[in-house]
Amino acid sequence: MCCFAQPVETVTNTRLFGRLASGGIQHLVYQMQFQSLTPNAMILPLPVALPALETSVQFVSLKGYSNFFSDLAKGFPHLAPPPSLLLSRSMTTDNAVPAARLQVHEVGEFVASFVPTVRDFDRLDPQFVIRREIWEKLPEYADYGFAVFQLKELAGEPHPMAFQFSTRWPEKIFFPTVHIHDGEIHDREAFDHTLYLQHESFDKVVGRYRGPSHIEMATGFVRSKGSAEDFCRTGLAQGILDPKRLLHRKVMRGEFANQDVICEGVQGGLSGKKGFAPTTLSVPFAGLASVAGLAWILRRRMRLHSKP
Repeated sequence: MCCFAQPVETVTNTRLFGRLASGGIQHLVYQMQFQSLTPNAMILPLPVALPALETSVQFVSLKGYSNFFSDLAKGFPHLAPPPSLLLSRSMTTDNAVPAARLQVHEVGEFVASFVPTVRDFDRLDPQFVIRREIWEKLPEYADYGFAVFQLKELAGEPHPMAFQFSTRWPEKIFFPTVHIHDGEIHDREAFDHTLYLQHESFDKVVGRYRGPSHIEMATGFVRSKGSAEDFCRTGLAQGILDPKRLLHRKVMRGEFANQDVICEGVQGGLSGKKGFAPTTLSVPFAGLASVAGLAWILRRRMRLHSKP
């Protein structure tokens, strides 16, 4: 997600990892490359279980495993360096006087806070918030919580931001991918994202590894060549990775609907879905290939019938 408290010059090479754990917990890891002219903060809306409490999110420092996503990529053939597709411009902040301050956490190179509701942004340093009227343009986030990571540098590739949260969707994996630019919500945005996930049902429905271009019809993702312990230092991941599970990867590079990505359960496993509530696009990733194939067939038939 490109949602910053202050304007940013660029945001590229965004990578996310998600995994469900027992007890209604989801792990989420986020990393990107960015450049900002002023001190800034990354803000991630989360579908936390209600009622949201300040303890609904537990932050994890991956400062000792800055190569987390580099290791995940080792499970897949190398890709060409991604183009700099994203230009993220964000919003100014209001000057509301905060109530009792939210708890802050030193998490490696970040200062992090969890904001239980939109109203609680008043309890955070004003330079690291997005004004309330912006969130009112996204009513589906009215009962979300927000993980806020204050960036200590103005540019670069900070180590991964990691946390676990109590999710209201214990059978779905949530990826925050909505973009907000200059206080405006656009229907479509340029994406430069790579999504990774682990889930038992994914492992059960995929076939053998067939190379970097083989997207599994059952999941819409590419499976890794081996399990996480084959190419990751799982001991450094602090329980975020399941050593015995495969990794599944989805590259989203280009223009897409400006929505979150939710992997929702279907018969035989999970299937990637875009968005939820008012921003839902409930076509599985696996189904996108089928839709594209059908469109190609129809276009070909039309061309054949139109020939003299």
